[in-house]
Amino acid sequence: MTTLTVPDVVFRTRIRDESIGGSDPFRWQDVSTNDIFKGKRIVLFALPGAFTPTCSSTHLPGFEASYQKIIDQGIDEVHCLSVNDAFVMYQWSKHLNVQHVKMLPDGNADFTRRMGMLVRKENLGFGYHSWRYSMLVDDKVIVKLFSEPGHSDNCPDDPFTVSGADGMLSYLKQQ
Repeated sequence: MTTLTVPDVVFRTRIRDESIGGSDPFRWQDVSTNDIFKGKRIVLFALPGAFTPTCSSTHLPGFEASYQKIIDQGIDEVHCLSVNDAFVMYQWSKHLNVQHVKMLPDGNADFTRRMGMLVRKENLGFGYHSWRYSMLVDDKVIVKLFSEPGHSDNCPDDPFTVSGADGMLSYLKQQ
């Protein structure tokens, strides 16, 4: 049996640093795959884009609402990944009042590409974005992957049937 691990990449993130002061108290922080996944049990869900309908109305809010129940299943952190930059991810989390889920910007799509989840969405004028999925990762090993059906470029719809918080929580409770 082949063990699948998350790809080794570096994410460019912005973190609040009050020592900077001013109207923009943030600094750039490189965060590696090891920083996020090594020695931890992580739930990561990836979605097509910040501020898009299903992502904003259901996918991210579902994980935010279920955050504590997921953590109670022995999970260290819950991350939301999108092929958007750190500025967009931050503003989106503020817009949705996200308090618990960690936002993970994959602006260059390095992680998404190496996961085999980068798809063209030119039919919507989006360019390249992530396919919708969620996964449980234990110490960098992908334990369970919930990928939406129909994984393809320019998919005519936006399937959202298996990658939500309820499915992940149900799976975790069975472990």
